[in-house]
Amino acid sequence: MKGLLKIGLIILSIIVVVGVGLFIYFKQTVDISNLQDQLQQPTKIYDEDGNVASTITANKSEGVAIEEIPDHVIQAVVSIEDHRFYEHHGIDYQAITRAMVKNVKAKGVVEGGSTLTQQLVKITMLESDRTLKRKIEEFFIAQEMESTYTKDEILEMYVNQVYFGHGAWGLKKAANIYFSKDVSELTIAEGALLAGVINLPSKLDPYKNPDGAVKRRDLVLSRMTEHGYLTEKEATSAKKEKLSLLLGENTDPLKGKYPYYVDHVLSEATSKYGLELQELLTRGYKIHTTLNQPMQQAAETVYSEDGNFPAGTSDDKLVQSGTVLLQPKTGGIKALVGGRGEHQFMGYNRATQLKRSPGSSIKPLVAYTPAIEEGYEITDSIKDEKMKFGNYEPTNLNGTYKGEVPMYEAVMNSLNVPTVWLLNEIGIDKGLDSLKRFGIPYEKNDRNLSIALGGMEKGVSPLQMAGAFSAFANEGNRYDAHAIIKIEDADGKEIAVWKEKKTKVTSKDVVDKMNAMLLGTVKYGTAENAAVTGYEVAGKTGSTQVPIEGISGVKDQWFVGYTPNLVGAVWAGYDKTDKKHHLTTHSSQGSAIIFQKIMAQALKNETTESFHAEDIGPLIAEQKEKEEEEERKQYWIDKGNEIKEGLGKWKSWDIPW
Repeated sequence: MKGLLKIGLIILSIIVVVGVGLFIYFKQTVDISNLQDQLQQPTKIYDEDGNVASTITANKSEGVAIEEIPDHVIQAVVSIEDHRFYEHHGIDYQAITRAMVKNVKAKGVVEGGSTLTQQLVKITMLESDRTLKRKIEEFFIAQEMESTYTKDEILEMYVNQVYFGHGAWGLKKAANIYFSKDVSELTIAEGALLAGVINLPSKLDPYKNPDGAVKRRDLVLSRMTEHGYLTEKEATSAKKEKLSLLLGENTDPLKGKYPYYVDHVLSEATSKYGLELQELLTRGYKIHTTLNQPMQQAAETVYSEDGNFPAGTSDDKLVQSGTVLLQPKTGGIKALVGGRGEHQFMGYNRATQLKRSPGSSIKPLVAYTPAIEEGYEITDSIKDEKMKFGNYEPTNLNGTYKGEVPMYEAVMNSLNVPTVWLLNEIGIDKGLDSLKRFGIPYEKNDRNLSIALGGMEKGVSPLQMAGAFSAFANEGNRYDAHAIIKIEDADGKEIAVWKEKKTKVTSKDVVDKMNAMLLGTVKYGTAENAAVTGYEVAGKTGSTQVPIEGISGVKDQWFVGYTPNLVGAVWAGYDKTDKKHHLTTHSSQGSAIIFQKIMAQALKNETTESFHAEDIGPLIAEQKEKEEEEERKQYWIDKGNEIKEGLGKWKSWDIPW
């Protein structure tokens, strides 16, 4: 027993010494005196030339003073997030012990022990990585914060920095976004609802999950009663209050210049580099991007004019659209617009998050490129006649068939049956392998011939299509699309940097042949409306039909086009297609025109370059001459048969006398 006691004392002494050492170390190294100033630093977005293009912030300058916040709102936050806030000194040992016991019993993490002070430390001062060092720092900084600031000051900083969902950073913005009210006007029920959202802001967003938000609100009200802030009668009355959301004006406080591009930059920073959204908006980071401001302005100008977009069957909802401009030689995103109408911070971005069937725009990727790789020439004849492939019977849009057509004509005029026939000839596996190299994702259920015409279970985004077609503009090489070059912290220290990733999609010889056909599509075929005077533009249209029996209309319009310097992908359609909401024109009258208007402006400062690809004009003329010769021959054959038939009738004629 004496030996065990000695060992115990030694271990205890070591713990005390280490603890004191750590306390002294962090006491000397931690400086939180400028915390309130740090909270006001905006994050800056830089363009490709190093110029500041946009700023984003969730700082305290747009917050609210603690004196202006109703007591019941503060009580709601404290009750649900840290009910012993006024009793501990930054660390709640009781809460930690209670959480450990519950987690052990549950055999998993079901409860945490972090205080409001610790949460404030996390969102304002520490890196996002969950390391032991960070937890130790959090422990000491929380106590230092409690020694430096009053409880009210800590609460004020917390409610003005925490995320309430739906783009609302801070209590003032949340009150406006959810109730169109000033913080001082919030009812007990409204304050409890906002306090409840803090735990899971995305999941409990009242606009997206009203039932979940109300259930959490009622839990907050019960906790307020439990901790003596409300009577049972007050809580019951508040629980009966109906949720009534009202979006206030200027609800996108983080909106600066180029909002959809900035949204994507933030999304890329979180997904690729593991940075949390909250720290991106509060740490004064400097994010250097591939943004080209004149190109972005060109795209936004086109999107601001309603007349540039295709007509739909109803005016109660906007025909939506998404566009990406990409530099093929680097994969850098030069411009991006994710929708029309009012922008919602970090909302639906149709340029990057859309998942729709690409229609015929996928044909060069899944059928024609692998066919040329297998030895087909662009002048080879492929079948163009009504036929079935098992139970699948594709049809040409114009309803006409020539029997056989040269490959370039099938591409140029976007013929469906020849494309399906060709994919069937080379094999679906080769088509899917080609898609993989082009960076186009597909599902197991996509392994059928309908993928030749864009039939996909999930679909693609404009960003993915632009990335795929960039290989045609870059001699068969595809670079991963990206917007961020590097990210620096407020002190200029580099914390993230883009690492180039290149994929060899196909050979230059194959690309030259594909470029010849896709240049011909814009110059002579279905994409004539995408042509930009003075520039070589190649590309492919794509449309999908409304999948509702008895409805003849278009669901999606696509155009993906490119020059040697720039790739652009455009999608247009309704967010939700139904009997009353669909398009009345195909991509040649819609998305191709949007592309043309954007590129005409975006290319103004770009040098004119050539693909040095074959012009299929002479091939078209030669083919037309052959067809006319065949028509003449057939005409005289038909005439000869007609004469023979007439002579036959004359020979068999009986003389009546």
